[in-house]
Amino acid sequence: MATRELGIILHGATGGICLTQHLHNTLAPIRAEGGLVVGDDIIMPNLLLVGRNAERLAAIATEIGGIEWSTDLDAALLNPAYPIFFDAAATHMRLDLLKRAIAAGKHIYTEKPLAPSIKDGLALLRTAEANGLKHGVVEDKLFLPGFQKLQHLVDSDFFGRILGFHIEFGWWVFDGIEADSQRSSWNYQKTGGGGLISDMHPHWRYIIEGILGPIERVTATSWTGQSKRADETGKPFNVDVEDNVHTLLEMANGARGTILSSWTTRVRRDDLVTFQVDGTKGSAVAGIRRCWKQAASDTPAFHGFGVGRDADAMRNTVNYNDPWQEVPDVAPYKNPYRFGWEGFINHVVADAPFYADFSAGIRDVQLAEACQHSAKDGSWIDMTQL
Repeated sequence: MATRELGIILHGATGGICLTQHLHNTLAPIRAEGGLVVGDDIIMPNLLLVGRNAERLAAIATEIGGIEWSTDLDAALLNPAYPIFFDAAATHMRLDLLKRAIAAGKHIYTEKPLAPSIKDGLALLRTAEANGLKHGVVEDKLFLPGFQKLQHLVDSDFFGRILGFHIEFGWWVFDGIEADSQRSSWNYQKTGGGGLISDMHPHWRYIIEGILGPIERVTATSWTGQSKRADETGKPFNVDVEDNVHTLLEMANGARGTILSSWTTRVRRDDLVTFQVDGTKGSAVAGIRRCWKQAASDTPAFHGFGVGRDADAMRNTVNYNDPWQEVPDVAPYKNPYRFGWEGFINHVVADAPFYADFSAGIRDVQLAEACQHSAKDGSWIDMTQL
């Protein structure tokens, strides 16, 4: 097999997502393994790290070894040795960056959300296709081990007719005043493209539709729990975006669902996110890593709830987890972000279909936009048409 280099610009390379998931957990291992087999060739990712901090970029490049770095985005976009542009920088910068990369003739792979609105996303799609460019968005969470097991149960008709589902997500994000925040401050400011809806609802769209099928209608309510926070320098600011969202969904298959998302909740569940699906033949609950199922034949007969006359009668002797069985692994583990990179590299090199192009990214934005509109006026929003 011949080895061919494929140049990839990683913009926002010093950010947590790009550095940890896309570089350390995906592209660096592919390089260390000698490249990715595509057809009769071995494709070696040739990386160019782009960001603002020269010292950090140089340190990362040295650590990985054999890769270039630059603080000059314009020069990187003009370099024909790097035909792919990947963006993982701040959300509010993305639209302009993708426009520039498309104008430079680059194939585009990008973190979500693709664009701030459906209209902007459609404009990016039209321009990329008019220029004959390949395009894709990161939709990694569908490949989490727990969700893959849930998908396997759906595909094997474990649930029968699906009746409903609910997703619970979130944790307590410290405000930067009493304790250091675990999230960047731009997540809590409109000017930075922040807000829980734009951050998480693009994920919920492809997870729900990927596993359960099309969403028909949604309604949402949102609010701000922590209204005062401090940025990375310790400067206080007023939070002007939502950090809590409750969403109701109606599905094309007749099921109904709820999503409870919060950055102001303390965790007492199996995982930071849990996805429960209930059907006529059984139910299952998936987290990030693990999944449990309960078939109809294993479902106990509960007879309501009540309390007794004394302290002994108040003790709960029922373990509701006992009738559940853990779902075994359905495939060897692979980092969820690696699915995307392997698919997109195959798409660019061999013209293989890619599961998450800009059309999927626009659909992700559509759910976020629908929930934002609904949260303002309380209406149900139609999701069947773009």
